[in-house]
Amino acid sequence: MDTLLFKMCIHFLAFCFFKHDLCRTSLCLCLEDTEEEQAAKLKAEKIRVALEKIKEAQVKKLVIRVHMSDESSKTMMVDERQTVRQVLDSLLDKSHCGYSPDWSLVETINELQMERIFEDHENLVENLLNWTRDSHNKLMFIERIEKYALFKNPQNYLLGRKETSEMADRNKEALLEECFCGGSVSVPEIEGVLWLKEDGKKSWKKRYFLLRASGIYYVPKGKAKASRDLVCFLQLDHVNVYYGQDYRSKYKAPTDYCLALKHPQIQKKSQYIKYLCCDDVRTLHQWVNGIRIAKYGKQLYVNYQEAMKRTEAAYDWSSLSTSSIRSGSSSASIPGNSLKKSLA
Repeated sequence: MDTLLFKMCIHFLAFCFFKHDLCRTSLCLCLEDTEEEQAAKLKAEKIRVALEKIKEAQVKKLVIRVHMSDESSKTMMVDERQTVRQVLDSLLDKSHCGYSPDWSLVETINELQMERIFEDHENLVENLLNWTRDSHNKLMFIERIEKYALFKNPQNYLLGRKETSEMADRNKEALLEECFCGGSVSVPEIEGVLWLKEDGKKSWKKRYFLLRASGIYYVPKGKAKASRDLVCFLQLDHVNVYYGQDYRSKYKAPTDYCLALKHPQIQKKSQYIKYLCCDDVRTLHQWVNGIRIAKYGKQLYVNYQEAMKRTEAAYDWSSLSTSSIRSGSSSASIPGNSLKKSLA
C-alpha cells in the first residue's frame, strides 16, 4: 500500500513538472510573438513618419513679403496648402488689427499698372508662382471696402439699376438668397457702352457690351442686340479681372475708370490683355463684380459668410475680454452658460 501511494506521488509530481515546463514554453512563445508584433508596429510607424516627411518636403513653400497700409512690411512663409483666407487670418493675428471682412490681399502688378483683390478661396502660392523672378509686383495687406460691397448692398449690383438705392436688410437677404442659393447662380445681365482699347494702339473705340454667364459679348457695328448677332469678346474661365491704374496717362484712356482682363501667367505687356474703360466709377464696380459672379458663382457668397463669421467671433471674444478686465475677473471665473451666450 505504501509502495503504491509512493508511486502515485511520484507520477503526480512528474505531471506537475511537465505542466510547468509546458506553461513556461507557451509563455516564452507568447512573449516572442509580442516582441515580433512590437517590432512590426515600430517599423510601420517609422515608415509612416518617413512618408509624411517626404510628403511635407514636396509641398511648395514660399517666403513672401507683405506690404502693410502703414508702409511697413512683414515677411512670412506660406505653402501651397494655404488659402488666401488662411493667410489673412494669420496676418490679422500677427498684426493685431481689428477684424473686418474688408481686409484683403491685393496683387499689384506695377509693370502693367493694374491690381486685383485675391478671392478668399484662392490658393495664394499658386498665384504668386506666376510672378517672374525680376518682377516688381507687390502683395498688399489692406482694407478694401469694394471686396464685399456686393453683399452689403446687393441691390446696387444685382438688379441692373444705373442709380444707387436703399433697401431694407430683410429684402437684401432675400435678394442674396435668390441670386446665390438656388440651383444655379443668377449672373446679373449687365450691359452698356464701354470703351475698348485697340490692340497695340493708344486709341479707344466704343462698343456695346453684354455680360452673360458664359462670358462677355459685344454687338457688331450695324447689328441689332439680338442673341444671334452677338459676338463673343472673351470667355472668363481662364482670365482674371483687374482694376487699371492711371490708364489715362499710360494708354490715353477716355476716363480714369478702367479694368483689364488677362490670363494670370501674363506678367508683361501683351496683345492678349484686354482693356475696357467705363464712363464712371459705379459702372466700373458693377462690371468688375458682375465678372466675379460669372467666374466664381456661389463661392463668393460662401467666402463672404465665412469672413463675417470670423469677424463676429473675433468681436465677441474682444467684447468678452474687455468686459472681464473691467469687472476685474478672469475668464476662468465666467460661468459656462454666460460664455456660451456671449458667443451665440
